[in-house]
Amino acid sequence: MKNMKKIVIATRGSKLALWQAEHIGSLLSQRYEFLKVELLKIKTTGDKILDVPLAKVGGKGLFVKEIEEALLDGRADIAVHSMKDVPAKLPEGLKLGIIPERESRFDLLLSNKYRDLESLPQNARVGTSSLRRQSQILSIRSDLKVETLRGNLDTRLKKLNEGLYDAIIVASAGMKRLGLQAGYTTELAPPSFLPAVGQGALGIEYAAERGELDEMLGFMDHYSTRVCIQCERAFLAELEGGCQVPIACCCFHENSEIKAVGLVCDLTGSRMVRKEKSGKPEDARNIGVELAREVLDDGGREILRELYSSQNA
Repeated sequence: MKNMKKIVIATRGSKLALWQAEHIGSLLSQRYEFLKVELLKIKTTGDKILDVPLAKVGGKGLFVKEIEEALLDGRADIAVHSMKDVPAKLPEGLKLGIIPERESRFDLLLSNKYRDLESLPQNARVGTSSLRRQSQILSIRSDLKVETLRGNLDTRLKKLNEGLYDAIIVASAGMKRLGLQAGYTTELAPPSFLPAVGQGALGIEYAAERGELDEMLGFMDHYSTRVCIQCERAFLAELEGGCQVPIACCCFHENSEIKAVGLVCDLTGSRMVRKEKSGKPEDARNIGVELAREVLDDGGREILRELYSSQNA
């Protein structure tokens, strides 16, 4: 590994993205004293378009496209992503070579005035840019008024503190990584609330031909997280879904098996197809695919067809 003196990490410029890249960089510096780590900050399309819901401007790929271009043209050696931002299909020539151990995968309901979800008054304003979060929160409290909330974590908390929302929904992992808090925090977790595919996990992407990076970065790979991510992403790929539709999947690795739960629902949360499937970790991808097919066959296909046709109308 001493042949490589420097490694360039491509990252978005938000506080959370920088924390993630610096975290991976520090692990590399600790492991290889001779290695110089540099960050290449890239402003992605998703960072530039802040006044339109993600579902209307293209979804997940908006946060990785320019970063992946830096990998392909050689400006960067690796990229550190939030796995929930990575589309199910990668560009040719790139791979997600390393999946470190996952942080909390669940969502949080944050409020400065109301203790929990049940305490929110009727027609309370709840901020989120995620259709998955919107659908599931409305399935529990159909009376709530869900409003679009874009921006990085600091921006969203600022808007909550300014009183623009009665509550907002964010990922627990980001709050933990940045050490942020709100007045009241309620965890939204299974079985009533499923996270996004890959939520809470990081992925290290690089050129498939860079075999030396497999060796250099291998110490960070976490088997249990990897098989769960493989299952969840296979579920997403089989559904051909993204930010434009409410899809959720959560896979757990316990003892010698994995258990996955997946769902598709409409925008109001009134129609929801939810399935579970278990199996061996080595069959993670197949389990994700089979779970998706069961969801599709049990009504998910019809829901997705209606959602896409309404968006294209």
